[in-house]
Amino acid sequence: MSDHPSRTRPSGPVVRIEYPAWVSDIVDFDKTYVTDTEKMQLAIAVSRANVERSTGGPFGAAIYERATGRLVAVGMNSVVRLNNCTLHGEMVAFMMAQQAVGSFSLSSPGQPVHELFTSCEPCAMCLGATLWSGVKRVVYGAGRADASRLNFEEGPVFPASYVYLEERGIEIVRDLLRDEAREVLELYRTRSGMIYNG
Repeated sequence: MSDHPSRTRPSGPVVRIEYPAWVSDIVDFDKTYVTDTEKMQLAIAVSRANVERSTGGPFGAAIYERATGRLVAVGMNSVVRLNNCTLHGEMVAFMMAQQAVGSFSLSSPGQPVHELFTSCEPCAMCLGATLWSGVKRVVYGAGRADASRLNFEEGPVFPASYVYLEERGIEIVRDLLRDEAREVLELYRTRSGMIYNG
């Protein structure tokens, strides 16, 4: 018998990530998204809804099976809503997609090829996570310069960062529907949206 009285430790904090209630109004998970334009339009629609419904920053993302166009998950910036600096749109999309497929990697054996569409060029954190997420293609709308105009800090992303990803088999497509994506950033600016990492 121990000389020390038994102690129960208090349980630690629990991190729970959920979509905002409006996702079911905006996102059709049963639809097949055939073209790159359709896929990006959804990512931008998610970013716009996030601003219009005051649930987060002006960034949205979606992950699809490349061959079938099946939507696996969406993500929206949830930093302020869920008090977590890591919850950028891409990060939420990665987390939700990996839960949906039951694997920590979207390129694990038996998985179809997955691709990420994001309304804005990924920041340093999201670009790094892209490598480990398992997606094989990244398509973005607005660029780093567009987000920086709002004083968002995008972190250390360099041309070599993209070369690194491409050398590891990740295709990068830039500036798809850039003007539409920039409109959401401008909407956020006109609404005096919080710049939480400036």
